[in-house]
Amino acid sequence: MMIVIPDDFPSVFAGSEAHALAKTLGEVRVFTERGAEEEAELSRRIGTARIAVNIRAYACFTDAVFDACPALKMISIWGTGTDNVDLVAAARRGITVCNIPGVNAYAVAEHTIALMLAVARKIPQIDRGMREGGWPREMLAQLHGKTLAVFGSGSIGARVAQLARAFGMEVLTWSARGGSAAAKEDALRRADFVSLHLRLTPATRDFLGRAEFAAMQPSAILVNTGRGPLVDRDALLEALGSGRIAGAGLDVFHDEPLKPGDALMALANTVLSPHNAGQTPEVRRDGLLRTMDNVAKFLAGTPQNLVSVP
Repeated sequence: MMIVIPDDFPSVFAGSEAHALAKTLGEVRVFTERGAEEEAELSRRIGTARIAVNIRAYACFTDAVFDACPALKMISIWGTGTDNVDLVAAARRGITVCNIPGVNAYAVAEHTIALMLAVARKIPQIDRGMREGGWPREMLAQLHGKTLAVFGSGSIGARVAQLARAFGMEVLTWSARGGSAAAKEDALRRADFVSLHLRLTPATRDFLGRAEFAAMQPSAILVNTGRGPLVDRDALLEALGSGRIAGAGLDVFHDEPLKPGDALMALANTVLSPHNAGQTPEVRRDGLLRTMDNVAKFLAGTPQNLVSVP
């Protein structure tokens, strides 16, 4: 029984505790080189494996990949997001898909608050100004007494709401399950800060576009640690460039990694981080072990954390 890790680049799995656990479950093959973002190469790496452990979101498990890998029966995802897996095709082809919800909630929530503070307190600009010999004593924004709209009510969104309340913020929450368009618009109009924690689906793609930015306050700050395509890129650039909103803290992007000269890098009112909100030793260790625990439970006939079931 073959377990393959086709996308361990940059490498986090090879040599880990989870790697050792995997070896007790079957023959293990780990690929630590680039290439899994290509459909044909991903198919080649999976080959005749029965189980694939998905490490990176750039590896897209499409219907064509499933067609090329008929022995594949289970995908265990290191993370919560499933937008890189064709869940409908997986279910149709008898492939079980599991993820690890909540494992990075504390880390991502803390990073969300950090981005919120970095933009509101203009920390990068102030730091840069001082290093250049200045003494940039500008007016800053505080969190206490402000309103935060949290879009997405999963474990990360819930933790962000909890932390924000500790700062003395009023928190408005909106869920993709049952949240109305009217409630969405109301939250955007009232919010001083907007934080995105929705899963990327066809329904949530471009969740924020020109109409939504037009509804927001000019002093509002956007934080996105969910997925880049939750926001219409052109609309975001327009809103930031024109002062339609005050700023944005972004950990996720349409193209990852960002290409040199990307327009976002030229905007002084953005704080950017390279999709590393959940990158802590604790999240890495616990997440990889839980990913392999999903494999062990599947092999034992008691699958858990199911996202897609045949």
